[in-house]
Amino acid sequence: MLRGNFLTPSLIRTSPFLTFLSKISLPLMHQSNCHTYRPLLCWHMHSFTKPITDIKQNRFSADLTTGLCTLAFSKKSTVNESSAPNTGTMSNKSKKKARRESPEGVLRHKLDMCSKRGDVFEALRLYDDARSNGITLSQHHYNVLLYVCSCKCGSESSENGDRETDLNLGLKRGFEIFQQMITDKVDPNEATFTSVARLAVAKEDPEMAFDLVKQMKSFGIPPKLRSYGPALFGFCKLGNTDKAYEVDAHMGESGVVPEEPELSALLKLSVDAKKVDKVYEILHRLRTLVRQVSESTFKIIEDWFDSVDAAEIGVLNWDVSKVREGIVRGGGGWHGQGWLGSGKWRVERTQIDENGVCCSCNERLVCIDIDPRETENFASSLSNLACQREVRSDFNKFQEWLGRHGPFDAVIDGANVGLVNQHNFSFYQLNTVVNRLRQMSPSKRMPLVILHKGRVSGGPAQIPKNKKLLDIWRDGGALYTTPPGSNDDWYWLYAAVNCKSLLVTNDEMRDHLFQLLGTSFFPRWKEKHQIRLSVSRDGLNLLMPPPYSIVIQESENGSWHVPVITGDDLEAPRQWLCATRARVKSLHSLFSN
Repeated sequence: MLRGNFLTPSLIRTSPFLTFLSKISLPLMHQSNCHTYRPLLCWHMHSFTKPITDIKQNRFSADLTTGLCTLAFSKKSTVNESSAPNTGTMSNKSKKKARRESPEGVLRHKLDMCSKRGDVFEALRLYDDARSNGITLSQHHYNVLLYVCSCKCGSESSENGDRETDLNLGLKRGFEIFQQMITDKVDPNEATFTSVARLAVAKEDPEMAFDLVKQMKSFGIPPKLRSYGPALFGFCKLGNTDKAYEVDAHMGESGVVPEEPELSALLKLSVDAKKVDKVYEILHRLRTLVRQVSESTFKIIEDWFDSVDAAEIGVLNWDVSKVREGIVRGGGGWHGQGWLGSGKWRVERTQIDENGVCCSCNERLVCIDIDPRETENFASSLSNLACQREVRSDFNKFQEWLGRHGPFDAVIDGANVGLVNQHNFSFYQLNTVVNRLRQMSPSKRMPLVILHKGRVSGGPAQIPKNKKLLDIWRDGGALYTTPPGSNDDWYWLYAAVNCKSLLVTNDEMRDHLFQLLGTSFFPRWKEKHQIRLSVSRDGLNLLMPPPYSIVIQESENGSWHVPVITGDDLEAPRQWLCATRARVKSLHSLFSN
């Protein structure tokens, strides 16, 4: 049944317990020295033989006599209750202090510091000391240790040794710590599986990493995007297209949406493997999910259009009506009918002028439509989120006020505009923007200014000329003061979306609040509605939304335009990739007539 110090698969399959791992080479643990484990050499997850009815009561257990690692049913208890401080009659503050100063609390703090510094050697020393001193390790302790070990495996260099030594150390101790976590019956979570998956890929076993993700779903633990990363990038690195596409499909089934790094890796894999249809598919996924690409992805796309494979793919005779139907159905900017045209691509890095015309091929880019129903749904979801995050009565009061005084042609994030290129809040600058927008408005109405109560009741607001401005805006029904403790962002964003108006702010809207919106609609909406400010020696400039969509575009004659992400310099020209075929335009004209 045993082969040396390792288990045979037959012993695992015949276990009376619910099997967690199959074909796992778990070394027997010597009682005399628990640190003489060998790294796990071969490990693949196995389907469970019994249904899991309540994951919160499932526990790992390890039979130290046989070294068998199984999943058994027991009451959840990841902390040794006998070692916990007696806090029955203590205040909450005292309880927190006792937990913080307990051996487990001190260890947690020190491990967190090691994680922050990436100090695997100190983290392992702390772990060994804790084991020697009988300190009970929790899920958090183990997760930090696994994370530090997995990071060490993934590091390119180290101040304490060479790459191979660090890799071996991270693998050996990482798998050892995971085994001990199972032995201690500490439940894993998503962070646990992700760190072990990274260890698996470090030893060039993405199959193991993928199996771990599959088992997460069996455990009732929803995988995250980072959970799939090790397996996906591992298969892409090995050039295994079938398995990489399988991981990608599994992500979709789990409702996990890839971001640029994942799509870029799949694109590079598909280009190298000459999977021309997949290249086309992934370009469109980049268009939908990413819109503008980083320089590294830009280079992959550029190399693709320069390749022999790209020159050899495409059709000469296409159905013009189907292409146009596809463009109308998609709102413009793409048709999705496949590669059009034939022959070598002309590939250039270029710019788009202020009218949306490509400086290379003279093609005009389009402004992609937004479905009005999407705007309404977005406004509704935004309102629901704001009511959850803000005092509901305060936000409802604002909605009622907006219903009486709106709609507005423009909304101003007052705090942001008053501070652009200023050390102190400038009512003069804010008023300049108000007057500019009023002149631009077809109705000549003032825009809505959103300011927090603190901005209108103290500091510069007490200066007579600023007080006068506030009175003018207030009397014109164009000023709304948000209450103390509120977040202005919810108010000005909701007002702009609800009124279908322009929004003036230099806020890039990338922080956690805006991530809560979790929709691809938001960047599309920003692009068509956000006005930014630029202050120079010539004065204040309003940078209006472009008359075209800054997104990967596929034209009806088969050409492609790909924008690269720009930095914070609002006036720096954006670089675009223009890929056209010399013969396509004339052929398209022929079939159109």
